[in-house]
Amino acid sequence: MKTSVNLEENTADALSPTKRKDLLGIDAETESENALKEKPGTVVVREQWSSKLDFLLALIGFSVGLGNVWRFPYLCYKNGGGAFLIPYLICLVVGGVPLLLLELGLGQFMAQGGIGVWKLSPLFKGIGLASVVIVTLLNIYYNVILAWALYYMFMSFTSVLPWSHCNNPFNTDLCKDPTGYGVQGTDLWRCDYINKNETYPTDVPLITDLTNVTDDQLNCSMLGEVNRTGSVTEFWERKILQIHLSSGLDDLGSFNWQLTLCLLLAWALVYLCVFKGVKSSGKVVYFTATFPYVLITILLIRAVTLENASEGLIYYLKPNMTRLQDGQTWLDAATQIFFSYSLGLGNMAALGSYNAFNHNFFRDGVIFAVVNSSTSLYSGVVIFAILGFMAGQQGVPVANVVKSGPGLAFIAYPEAVCQMPISTLWAILFFFMLLLLGIDSEFVGVEGMVTAIVDFFPSLHKGKRRPLFVLLLCFLMFLAGLPMTCSGGMYVFQLFDAYAASGFALLWVAFFEAVVIGWVYGSNKMYDNFNEMLDWRPSPYLKVCWMFVTPAFTLGVFIFSCVSFKPLEYNDYVYPAWGQAIGWIMAASSMVQVPIFCIYQMLSTKGTFRERWVLLTTPRHSQSYPSSYDAESIPVQDIGLSSATTRLPMEQENIDPPPYDETIVQTAEQGELLFDYREK
Repeated sequence: MKTSVNLEENTADALSPTKRKDLLGIDAETESENALKEKPGTVVVREQWSSKLDFLLALIGFSVGLGNVWRFPYLCYKNGGGAFLIPYLICLVVGGVPLLLLELGLGQFMAQGGIGVWKLSPLFKGIGLASVVIVTLLNIYYNVILAWALYYMFMSFTSVLPWSHCNNPFNTDLCKDPTGYGVQGTDLWRCDYINKNETYPTDVPLITDLTNVTDDQLNCSMLGEVNRTGSVTEFWERKILQIHLSSGLDDLGSFNWQLTLCLLLAWALVYLCVFKGVKSSGKVVYFTATFPYVLITILLIRAVTLENASEGLIYYLKPNMTRLQDGQTWLDAATQIFFSYSLGLGNMAALGSYNAFNHNFFRDGVIFAVVNSSTSLYSGVVIFAILGFMAGQQGVPVANVVKSGPGLAFIAYPEAVCQMPISTLWAILFFFMLLLLGIDSEFVGVEGMVTAIVDFFPSLHKGKRRPLFVLLLCFLMFLAGLPMTCSGGMYVFQLFDAYAASGFALLWVAFFEAVVIGWVYGSNKMYDNFNEMLDWRPSPYLKVCWMFVTPAFTLGVFIFSCVSFKPLEYNDYVYPAWGQAIGWIMAASSMVQVPIFCIYQMLSTKGTFRERWVLLTTPRHSQSYPSSYDAESIPVQDIGLSSATTRLPMEQENIDPPPYDETIVQTAEQGELLFDYREK
């Protein structure tokens, strides 16, 4: 147990409440009111998971998410298949797992969300603010993916799936369905039958296409060299996105009203999951986190039995080492780790904050990490097996089978569904699965954002303020996402994906998280806090990562990516300079929070530089406790204490702030609490 400094009560240099007011610009009463507007002697009751399994499944709800079945395969495909696995695993070991356990531990220890946890070093509360900005931008565009899934699901309620053939009004003459046939009546359609030594139906009227000749005059070998487009791809681009009606970012076009309604429905579902807090959302994940595995496994069995599936798996597992020289590959790997693990967003701290103080978050974090990455690799097998099949059907290399992009899962998976018996049923179940995969990631993202803000403004806890506040946030984010439902909405979506929750912003936040814990607060003290919660000390590897490896790695990848940065492109479209500028503004809107808040705190606090530094890097106590804690046995969550005493927050006991002299300053600089009232 750490011993506190023995102070003289009447020391001449003691920091009285008046002196503290002079330095901080506020008095103890105002500080207390700002942090906790409750009557003295009361304990703020914080919601808590109703069972330990709720927390674990909430974490796994992230691992079984669109970040795994959509983004991971898409980034593998974009970055040379198996080559992407190398930086991915390196990022996981040196950055992902250490930061994951750190954020879970911080949230549980402080019983606070993404902003409140940084009371342990108030000067760097800008880290929490940066996380809130990132997760807000992420929530805006992530829910558009749910709208796509809903649109597909509704379109699946038909006897013949609309993307399984080329006879829709939006299809082009170059369309080719998964069975290898084009638009009925066209020359290409006739050649498709002739090349297979089959007779095409005579009751189908022939239409003029590339030529207008008899079967004997058709030059099918020449027509066979024409680049064809899959019916699934055309459904995605010309029906769902309607991107062919837009020329770029400066031509968004009109709203796709069906997609707009789907986005509204997606936000309504998210609201229903989160407006009551973790008591309701903790139960939702029992279904959303487990059921998708059943459908993924069924799709896997079907995918690996498709013709040429092995070609896709070879591309998936065989690395193209030249891609490792591209900084974008490393940035994508780091981004994927942070994206699928929800690091740097404050969500992990928010989830951990609803745990009991002595919950074994370390065990759950390790289980979560294993399941998360395993799910990514598992989903990649399904995707690339299907890509191998599609490459064989189209007669092109796997690398050229589809245009790389976030729509990869909305092309490859529907392609597999078309090959299954009772395809309509499987399509409905598949897109329902995508909805489940996305909605738990989305509502936990919204829950993390709401938790951070509500902890910052505790008055929102009262009465019906929280549900109304959540409703307002969801509506505002729905409005912000409307441009992505236009014909050119994909260009806006790509801008958000590349910059808003980009690797640059997440690496920036991760760097400061590791530095502040490792050096300012102190890795040894963090280990003491872990020991207090777990009753055992983790391996020193985490300490080494927080102090050296993670900061060096995140900074190195950040610099490497800046040096090798290339202008954003989507397919053949290169974003204009003003579009790039908008993207950088979104990225900077989160990154600037850290230095701006530090500068503001230092300038607004009075005293010498040394006094200001000590005050602003000295941990503040937590203001709330999980609901299972009672007033007689609340574990101390004052960061500097390593022993579990029983007490209320100091403002609630009407205790003045600690005396403050040269000895105390030196003690604080060594990482100890300024004063322990109970021991005095």
